[in-house]
Amino acid sequence: MKYALLIYGDEALQPAEGSPEFNEVYQGYYKFTEDITSEGVNRGGEALHNIEAATSVRVRNGEQTVTDGPFAETKEQLGGFYLIEVDDLDAAIGVAAKIPGVNTGTIEIRPLIDFG
Repeated sequence: MKYALLIYGDEALQPAEGSPEFNEVYQGYYKFTEDITSEGVNRGGEALHNIEAATSVRVRNGEQTVTDGPFAETKEQLGGFYLIEVDDLDAAIGVAAKIPGVNTGTIEIRPLIDFG
């Protein structure tokens, strides 16, 4: 079964890019990605720019509205995701628990719909 592991965290609490703390977090993600790739469960993923780079589009009654920023005001922001393929939800939980961001944020696990 394929799952999206959505990585949420508070951008205000993230270490500054280039700082030793940032480099430590980055290395943690690099190792995690290497590990799930070597285990054969990694199907992809990406890091996202901060919410300042977000644009939201809505169409209501035929009228399009484009706004800067994320869709909703939240305490934690979506920072990236992994796509994995494992046997079941328990296995997906095991993988999600190893993502470095789980220590300061939340990992949401969403099964993918198989339209095939």
